Amino acid sequence: MIWVYRLGFLALLVVLWILAAQQFGRNVVPTPLATFEAAQRLIAEGRLLSALGASLTVYLSGYALAIVCAIPVGVVMGGFRILGKTLEIYVFALAATPRVAFIPLIIVIMGLGVDAKVFIIFLGALMPILINTYAGVLAVDDELVEMARSVGSSRQRIFISIVLPSAVPFVVAGMRLGATIGLINTVVAELYTAVSGLGGLLAIYGNTFRMAEYFVVVITLAMVGVVVTEVLRHFETRLARWRGAN
Repeated sequence: MIWVYRLGFLALLVVLWILAAQQFGRNVVPTPLATFEAAQRLIAEGRLLSALGASLTVYLSGYALAIVCAIPVGVVMGGFRILGKTLEIYVFALAATPRVAFIPLIIVIMGLGVDAKVFIIFLGALMPILINTYAGVLAVDDELVEMARSVGSSRQRIFISIVLPSAVPFVVAGMRLGATIGLINTVVAELYTAVSGLGGLLAIYGNTFRMAEYFVVVITLAMVGVVVTEVLRHFETRLARWRGAN
């Protein structure tokens, strides 16, 4: 049933899009038909798929690296309270610092290649996942942990059966935030470093006022965000079943 509402809202957005094209002119807001024709041209020329492949490569690499690093660090910080209290002020300070501020330094150290882009995405996705994982471990019910200890449960058993399942919703929420910020940082990285990928196409078509092609790239980025969100939603459902089993 929810898909009916989503399709209805999509139809409303298309109608508003058409009205905006009529109001502001096709040179500013292209019609849906002009955008569709531009998408066909970009696909036929291979530009869109090539740029999409390049962006997805650096995006997924940086995002995966952030997950691999952030979750264990967040778990350790939450599991060892003194360590967490010691490091959290520095983690929050880094999280509050705009990632763009690090880009010149990253370029100087790592150059303009793929490694620099991956690291920029990694920085963007890291903090939300780490902070939410840390919060999830801290949010575990202390009384439940004490009850498990009183019946002789080992630390490993408590960690697997109580701490991790309790932290799952927080971790997935962090992964969603990290995925969104990572996608934004993908475009930023491609604009600041060697102009390539979907960010490069945005710069090229935006600077030349080829708005139909520009809209194609924007819609492609939105679709990538939708796909990643749905994958994480499915992953959350699977984790919820595991959490219930424990």
